[in-house]
Amino acid sequence: MRLRKALGIAVGAAGATALTNRLLQSRADDFAPFLRGDQRTYRWRGFDVAYTEAGDPDDPDLVLLHGINAAASSHEFHTVFETLAEEYHVIAPDLPGFGHSDRPPLLYSASLMTTFVRDFLDDESENATVVASSLTGSYAAMAAREVDVEELVLVCPTDSSMGDRSVQRRSLVRAPVVGQAIYNLIGSKASIRHFHADHGYYDMDNLTDEVVDYEWQSAHQSGARFAPASFISGFLDPDEDLGDVLAGLDVPITLVWGEDADITPLADGRVLADEADATLVVFGDSLLLPHVEHPEEFVEVVRGEAATVDVTD
Repeated sequence: MRLRKALGIAVGAAGATALTNRLLQSRADDFAPFLRGDQRTYRWRGFDVAYTEAGDPDDPDLVLLHGINAAASSHEFHTVFETLAEEYHVIAPDLPGFGHSDRPPLLYSASLMTTFVRDFLDDESENATVVASSLTGSYAAMAAREVDVEELVLVCPTDSSMGDRSVQRRSLVRAPVVGQAIYNLIGSKASIRHFHADHGYYDMDNLTDEVVDYEWQSAHQSGARFAPASFISGFLDPDEDLGDVLAGLDVPITLVWGEDADITPLADGRVLADEADATLVVFGDSLLLPHVEHPEEFVEVVRGEAATVDVTD
């Protein structure tokens, strides 16, 4: 009797969880792209990869590559996109598994992401200035060994996010009922605000309800958990050391850092700048998103108009 009762409770809990998952997904409407521009599709290895394009095609190419998180997409560049399009041909893709791109249940990896960045730059741009955020900075750096780029502008780049790789953690989040429930918690509005307050935004007044709503919608699209499952289990971390990769490049490199960033602290930026002989620009009152919180100053960096900032300990 006890076993039968326990099984009944377990089945009931699983059913309730599955129902909650379906209800949450049903509330996630087909969401419109956040960036204003021409919406394009790049067909890559069976993926439809969405990207937004703006500006005069005769202007220099500028490719914006968003960072990795549970609700990541090209919307990360919403505060600078239109301004940059006034003098650049700007192209901003949603990485495979994110945003408006296809999200099949693949085992996403750093190798897949790097190959995508390389192919996208090769096929959709010409000698572009490449802006890449956080972990995607590593993919852009590795891709720049094989594709001609004008310059790399890397925002708090890193080659390490979640520590050691864990097959168990990845499998758990990929699971159809329990994994979806876990991911729904990670992608809840409360969780989105928590993570932004913890390490994204220096001033939470800069995080709008519109952005939170969009990130929630993105996190609740069909298949949304599969790429983040690889992220939170360490499989999107590249095998190569970022400092070694940057040191081997023969292109101008600008590193942009938030003075108060803690996940990728400024000390890491100084080390990378020394290893790569790169320009280091530091933004005060900023964590991981200086381009979002200080858009005018960031545009100056991309234009090459900002002086190097040296912040002492």
